[in-house]
Amino acid sequence: MLDVKKLFWVHEPLKYRISSDEIIIDTEPGTDLWQRTYYGFRNDNAPILQMAAKEKYFSFTVKTEFDSKKRFDQCGIAVYLDSENWLKASIEYENEKYQRLGSVVTNHGYSDWATTDIHASVKTMWYRLSRRGADYCIEHSGDGVCFKQMRICHLWEGAGDISFGIYACSPEDSSFEARFSHMEITECKWEAHKPAIL
Repeated sequence: MLDVKKLFWVHEPLKYRISSDEIIIDTEPGTDLWQRTYYGFRNDNAPILQMAAKEKYFSFTVKTEFDSKKRFDQCGIAVYLDSENWLKASIEYENEKYQRLGSVVTNHGYSDWATTDIHASVKTMWYRLSRRGADYCIEHSGDGVCFKQMRICHLWEGAGDISFGIYACSPEDSSFEARFSHMEITECKWEAHKPAIL
């Protein structure tokens, strides 16, 4: 577990609990992170609990548990530099049949959204964020042992000191309890690229 004394809020929520082995966030209606693309709107009020990092190479792992029930309810990991430069990965609830496991990368004020549909019965997910300079790898796991790649991305402003951690939000008229545990920082699990020898 991380040293919770090093954590700080961006958009502190009204209700949360922090202990040495678990963090619980109760989401508030109308909270979200998104910038411009397609929808046109700009939302920047999701609660994010982060810590600062100077290290260029590391991995951050966390287990999430949630009982989301309304469209776009989400909780997961985030790297938040400022309102126009950040990334997040989570499961976003869609309906009682499926939800979207995905990630958003926002560079210079424009967000993207890469997703794959998973069953709505999934209520636990592990995430691993790895950093190599300004490049990042996001992975997910159902058991915390076998991780699968979600995406590799670049943050144009993400080469220097960064802040990273967890987030939870409910963009529509909803609220749910998001639980985070088993948070750990390790050496970078994302190995350096080794070009094939021809």
